[in-house]
Amino acid sequence: MTQAKNGDTVRINYNGRLADGTQFDSSGNEPLQFTLGEGQVIAGLETHVEGMEVGAKSTVTIPADAAYGPHRPEAVMTVDRARVPDNINVDLGTRLQVRTPEGRPMPLTVVGVDDTSVKLDGNHPLAGRDLVFDVELVEIVQAA
Repeated sequence: MTQAKNGDTVRINYNGRLADGTQFDSSGNEPLQFTLGEGQVIAGLETHVEGMEVGAKSTVTIPADAAYGPHRPEAVMTVDRARVPDNINVDLGTRLQVRTPEGRPMPLTVVGVDDTSVKLDGNHPLAGRDLVFDVELVEIVQAA
């Protein structure tokens, strides 16, 4: 049977959860399609799918370093509340987007707020977390 290899476009069904069982993502009703070797999904998932055969199902734990990386304390910042426009929601967990001085979008999450300041986290919400995926290789759409 054919195994998925670098350069193949594949379709997978998956459920992603944290070590405590909390689900954070899933392919839902439509399989996820991506090309192996192009970095379209996290490195650990891509590595796991490579070598699978169509119809194969497996579970893999991907360490943080092969997923969204470690949580970087330097990516957490506190800004004066007065610098945030009044029309911007700063409830805990709110996802915001700002532009870097170079003009690139930078997503931030509100992780703290009081009358004088807002604490923003530039880390990916899953940074520093090991991720568990249940994976099924549904199809090799196009072989390299």
